[in-house]
Amino acid sequence: MEGFIIKIYDVAIVGGGPAGLNAALVLGRARKNVVLFDNNDPRNKVTHASHGFITRDGVEPAEFRRIALEEVLSYPTVQHWQKEVTDIQRSDNVFTVSTSDGEQMKASKVILSAGLKEILPEIDGIRDFYGKSIFQCPFCDGWELRDQPLVVISDMPSVMHKVKLLLHWSNDLVVCTNGSDVLTDEQQEQLASRGIPVIQTPISTLSGQNGILEKVHFTDGSFIERSGGFIDPIQLPKAAFQESLGYQTTSNGGIETSEMGKTTVEGVYAAGDSAYVMPSQLIYAAASGSKAAMAVMADLTEENWLKQ
Repeated sequence: MEGFIIKIYDVAIVGGGPAGLNAALVLGRARKNVVLFDNNDPRNKVTHASHGFITRDGVEPAEFRRIALEEVLSYPTVQHWQKEVTDIQRSDNVFTVSTSDGEQMKASKVILSAGLKEILPEIDGIRDFYGKSIFQCPFCDGWELRDQPLVVISDMPSVMHKVKLLLHWSNDLVVCTNGSDVLTDEQQEQLASRGIPVIQTPISTLSGQNGILEKVHFTDGSFIERSGGFIDPIQLPKAAFQESLGYQTTSNGGIETSEMGKTTVEGVYAAGDSAYVMPSQLIYAAASGSKAAMAVMADLTEENWLKQ
């Protein structure tokens, strides 16, 4: 239709976790027109509480999200679309964002903050305990398992560091490599000298009640009694638009960014776990969302200045 103008938003934010929410907050306060895409499928949905965020220590993830959305949507230029983004294309410096239900919108800038998805070890029963008595991050959940008999399940080289770290919370540790020969002889000797057993036999199942681990069972019929533990799940980007947008990635699969969250593609930014901001904690993700929003504002400021 002649004279019909398609609205182009200032920023589309893909992902409504702490990074995306904080980016939306900063941009909303800067009076930018923002669309926050969020399919309500956070990585921490199995977690009973989130820790390490001042004023919100111990908050339930759903409650954190409720509070954050209430604050963000108090700014009239921010919209919340609870939709899954399936494609992002760029043409003439404008991004077209498509959703799973066929809708499209256009934006001048894009912030990718959809986070990671986790692939848990293939152990029978592990999902019954993950987020309740088995966790990934000692800083997030070590306090809750302090002084308990714990199992460390990992087939990754980083297991040695995790064991050293966990000794700040419990001295009663057993390392299970689930059939992998991931520890060097020297590392095994170091663990043995500190009374930390290493079991390489594959794990068959985990058992317990109401999400609380009680036993780790092995394929040879043996078992150990533990009341909780930590694992190293494989983490992959939840939403990947590398093919359509052409940004560079890091060796671990994250989106390569500057310190302020700018990717290698003009107009595309990344924050939170999407950019492998580590440690993978609420407070780090929120901070990276704030930085990405400020990087967007810096670029929009220069572009608007040149237009005047």
